[in-house]
Amino acid sequence: MTLSSFFPHGWQHYLLGGVLIGAGTALLFVLTGRIGGMSTVFSSSWSFVVRRAFFQQPRFVDSRGWRLVYAAGLILGALVWWLGFAGGVYEATAVPAWQLLVGGFFVGYGARLGNGCTSGHGICGLGSLQLPSLLAVLTFMATAFLTANLAARWLA
Repeated sequence: MTLSSFFPHGWQHYLLGGVLIGAGTALLFVLTGRIGGMSTVFSSSWSFVVRRAFFQQPRFVDSRGWRLVYAAGLILGALVWWLGFAGGVYEATAVPAWQLLVGGFFVGYGARLGNGCTSGHGICGLGSLQLPSLLAVLTFMATAFLTANLAARWLA
């Protein structure tokens, strides 16, 4: 196997994306002391409309303003990349919508269960050398490998 078999469209844009994500989360932490995980963006956004005690915790209500800006930056960054560097080419997936929905549910549930998502633990937690984040990332990855292999055999 060659490197091009793993990265048929090249590897440079993956490296650039990783450097930009790492730099962005590092700048957020260094300049504000805030950790940029995305699962908390989801919960803090729900605090606008859901009045249940979980969503009205001060950690969600007090941080929802900057977290919405953070999420908007993520979406805007993807749009800039798509329009400026991907040539506006749309790539569709062959995965059925119901599988995407079920997968999204499990990812969201797992993020709540794991007290954070892959961006919070994988990028921010590992970057700050947090042992619980290392354990969370190892659990995420093992579960992902197992699930992908089981799904490939079951759904094929």
